[in-house]
Amino acid sequence: QVQLVESGGGLVQPGGSLRLSCAASGSIFSINDMGWYRQAPGKERELVAAITRRGSTNYADSVRGRFTIARDNAKNTVYLQMNSLKPEDTAVYYCNLNIITTAAMLGRYYWGQGTLVTVSS
Repeated sequence: QVQLVESGGGLVQPGGSLRLSCAASGSIFSINDMGWYRQAPGKERELVAAITRRGSTNYADSVRGRFTIARDNAKNTVYLQMNSLKPEDTAVYYCNLNIITTAAMLGRYYWGQGTLVTVSS
């Protein structure tokens, strides 16, 4: 069994910052890719940022230069530092991790429960 717990969402004014965290626990052998997605009301879920196990990153054009994804392999945790937030960043943010469990020894994707980020004055 694997559990993902997200934290760090909330209400912030335009131009402000937030840091999201997603911690995985359970019968984990290793974690491959980690990513953050978001879904705004009435829109499809979209990739925000991703990071490989070796630390290579990828960002959506809309957040490049403002958001930073990072991971701590020892803690099985991925972070998303969000700076210069804009109202259009308002969405539910989900982490998505490719986890190899000790039981299956095969990677599969797990989703976090989602955390709401609201950017408004």
